[in-house]
Amino acid sequence: MPASQLPAVTMPFAEPRVAIIGGGPAGLMAAEVLSQAGVAVDLYDAMPSVGRKFLLAGVGGMNITHSEAFEPFVARYRERAQALRPLLEAFGPESLREWIHGLGIDTFVGTSGRVFPTDMKAAPLLRAWLRRLRDAGAQIHTRHRWLGWQDDSRLRLKGPDGEFTIGADAVLLALGGGSWARLGSDGAWVPLLAERGIALSPLRPANCGFDVEGWSPHLQQRFAGAPLKTVSLALAGGAPRRGEFVITASGIEGSLVYALSAEIRQAIERHGRATVTLDLLPDHSLDKITRALAKPRGSHSMAKHLKRQLGLDGVKAGLLRELAPADVFDDAPRLASAIKALPISLLRARPLDEAISSAGGVPFEALDQGLMLHQLPGVFCAGEMLDWEAPTGGYLLTACFASGRAAAVGMLRWLAEREARG
Repeated sequence: MPASQLPAVTMPFAEPRVAIIGGGPAGLMAAEVLSQAGVAVDLYDAMPSVGRKFLLAGVGGMNITHSEAFEPFVARYRERAQALRPLLEAFGPESLREWIHGLGIDTFVGTSGRVFPTDMKAAPLLRAWLRRLRDAGAQIHTRHRWLGWQDDSRLRLKGPDGEFTIGADAVLLALGGGSWARLGSDGAWVPLLAERGIALSPLRPANCGFDVEGWSPHLQQRFAGAPLKTVSLALAGGAPRRGEFVITASGIEGSLVYALSAEIRQAIERHGRATVTLDLLPDHSLDKITRALAKPRGSHSMAKHLKRQLGLDGVKAGLLRELAPADVFDDAPRLASAIKALPISLLRARPLDEAISSAGGVPFEALDQGLMLHQLPGVFCAGEMLDWEAPTGGYLLTACFASGRAAAVGMLRWLAEREARG
């Protein structure tokens, strides 16, 4: 049925009525702020239930935010740190923890500084939150996909009973980025905003793995899925970072790789590839490794010598064999240098849908301070569909919550100003 012939749904409410598209943390937080302010809220989500990616983030431990000091916390948002600063000042890590406590759920700080609910689970938090939202009068409509706008600026939606349109006094788009399409973040909103003249930054994978030129069959078969622990990685010109990552069938992924993913992706965009330097033994100095390797190995193989002198075996030894030239193993100083600085050439990021999060989206320059689109008065944006990125560790969720709250405050202010103007 053409958009112009879609049946209109009239909602004659005296109080302001807003539509929120997207039921992730940003959309739900905005719904709470608005409904508690007396605004009638209808939240629409395409999936059978809301908060699906939020629940997935809780698998293995719900890392809700981080306890580090505010300035280094804000710096984690890189190029968008200053744009997000006022949002985080208004609702940052401490405010988020207090809000969670208000739902009857305690939190604790782990040894890494990350903050978790005491039971480490996302589901109880989401259940308590949804109860509070419904008690406040927010209406949640699942299996409702947003299809854009009708010519008169009404919203087009498709629900279980077909397509329809609605009017709203204000609209919040909180549709997520482009990763994990099966959970709802499919980036289908990009052409809908582009049609309205919004200049968008392309969606790109963030917190993602990368492909190498090609592992040997031996490395793939023996070590795909194996973790490299207590290592460090560095990109040219950058400080090394310690942690762990995993060898995959096509390259590398894991927390240490995710921490460098923005820099790696940008280097690939500039140069066509990026080289990271791996230190297999960051707790050993180059001199210590050289002296250990120079010891006579007698009848022992090099593999046995590496294990006996340095504890280097398994996937670490396999990767050393994979990447270091064969003649290096006959020269202790050169082999020591390879152990301390093994180059891995990365060709491309893994596909967007595999990434934990995405970069790109609606630029802050397209929004006013209340997160309303300059070109579409009354239409606000929040969450991961905004053009920012951050590492894992609670930073992603914190900014989603903060931007949802900021957009709701912006909507309330805009509605009040519109009412004052008559």
